[in-house]
Amino acid sequence: MDHSADPAPAQALPPPYSVYRHRLATRLWHWLNALSVFVMLGSGLMIFNAHPRLYWGQYGANFDHAWLELPRFPGWATIPSYYSLSAARAWHLFFALLLAFGLLAYMIASLANRHFQRDLRIRARDLAPRHLWADLKAHLALRFHDPADPAAYNLFQKIAYAGVVFVLLPLLILSGLALSPGMDAAWPWLTDIFFGRQSARSVHFIAMALIALFVVVHLALVLLAGPLDTVRSMVTGWWRVPPEEGA
Repeated sequence: MDHSADPAPAQALPPPYSVYRHRLATRLWHWLNALSVFVMLGSGLMIFNAHPRLYWGQYGANFDHAWLELPRFPGWATIPSYYSLSAARAWHLFFALLLAFGLLAYMIASLANRHFQRDLRIRARDLAPRHLWADLKAHLALRFHDPADPAAYNLFQKIAYAGVVFVLLPLLILSGLALSPGMDAAWPWLTDIFFGRQSARSVHFIAMALIALFVVVHLALVLLAGPLDTVRSMVTGWWRVPPEEGA
């Protein structure tokens, strides 16, 4: 019997498997940072409600020109939900300390375990047009991981995470310190590097808005990539590679 025209048997996809993707220091910092950012965003909006106008320079008051003026944020978006500037400042300061010292500990641990060098270093080949185009097409197709190395971060993840860790969070912390009267008195150069106290307040607000945007995009991508597996990987460290990516 001639079997030359019979179709070839379909090749079975390998079963899903798991890779160790997130070290303990990364997981602990992720959840501490998530809590800190959530509380600081809410309390920061309450503090902003006390004077919802932003200026550049050293001074700014009701009759000065503001580059941005917003309506007051509703109670469901602020911490506390009722107007209390003193309570908002207490919440903000406490979690600012957690954010700052948590970031410092995470940086030390990530240098020690080579997380930064291994996972977040952007190499010259990553910036090649061919590589950029391939990563963009993969994102548009909702494929967020390299099948050849599922544990690795892609270029857009590296840029986003490095921007938050090395730019936005330090900028948020430094501009927040410049707004503190005690820090301003002890280290007047903090205000000077932002060209004035009101400029520091504006930079603080802009950095906060960019971090909020990052959180929204991050959560959207978590939902698209599979929330259960993604959250489990950030709890246990192990990420389950989907069959089509394992292939």
